[in-house]
Amino acid sequence: MSSCFWINNQGMARTSLLLFLGQAVSLSLATSSFSISLITNQGVHTPLTLSFLTYLALTLAYGSIVLYRRQKLLVPWYWYVGLGIVDVLGNYLVTKAYEYTSITSVTILDCWTIAWVIILTRLVLGTRYSLWQFFGAGLCLVGLGLVVLSDSKPSAGGGPRPLYGDILVIAGTVFFAMNNTGMEFCVKKKDRVELVAMMSLFGMLATASGMATLERKSLGSISWSPQLVLAYVGNTTACFMFYTLSPFVLKMSGATLFNLSLLTSDMWAVLIRVFIYKQQVNWLYYSAYVLVAVGIFIYSNTERDPDSTQVVEDGHTCGECFPLIEENAVSRNGTLVQ
Repeated sequence: MSSCFWINNQGMARTSLLLFLGQAVSLSLATSSFSISLITNQGVHTPLTLSFLTYLALTLAYGSIVLYRRQKLLVPWYWYVGLGIVDVLGNYLVTKAYEYTSITSVTILDCWTIAWVIILTRLVLGTRYSLWQFFGAGLCLVGLGLVVLSDSKPSAGGGPRPLYGDILVIAGTVFFAMNNTGMEFCVKKKDRVELVAMMSLFGMLATASGMATLERKSLGSISWSPQLVLAYVGNTTACFMFYTLSPFVLKMSGATLFNLSLLTSDMWAVLIRVFIYKQQVNWLYYSAYVLVAVGIFIYSNTERDPDSTQVVEDGHTCGECFPLIEENAVSRNGTLVQ
């Protein structure tokens, strides 16, 4: 009984820390989305440049730590090349979507990553899911479908080509899911610092080559202003925090609490759209929020690791304590997004 009480206290402290870190990640994502929308609204479309600045900052910070350690890579370099490329593609497509659809749609549709992660982790990592988990994920997809339905209306006010923007976001989430499946293995089995450093290095190289061919004219035609510079700095800082905290949260909790925390970034997006952009939000968005929230609650409340057991000192299993200390097995995104 005393062992269960101690485990309960430890579980509560750990959960509180995870909730705090999860909200820090969520706030970083919402801030990044807001910064990107500010840049896009000024007629500047440089998704690769935005990613390059983030990767550059991450490479300088985490690459220095890896060089200081002078250790051999725990994961072959070509795996990091793949993770970097798919992360670049996901970021590019999602950031590009801001030109065509609203910030609200981008942040909500980014939850499609959950569906792709379920598929990939089942096929690649062999993760098993219950029927309740599939039901919860299905409710999330229904809610996201309402967003697409809302954007299909001419009066939606979500951008010049909202449906096209929605398609870009969904395509980007496929690459985010591929990246997160690889990150799940690396961050739980290997080294978090090495993961961020090497993935950012190859991401930086990939975006640099893309900038030279796709965004050279766009960069040359930019009329820089203090507000625009501040938006670029804000996005880089927010993304730096996102990539710094995301692997840490994933390693401690798994993707369920991570994705549940990221869901609050959608609420921040609505507040931004209503109070800063003075836009009207279609009632379908609120219905989507309810379905997504209920779906993720069902998913997180029924997630169990059937191969794990918690044994206390007397040799018996403490069934009441087990859910508080188990580690989730599924991975996200986190992508970014976009």
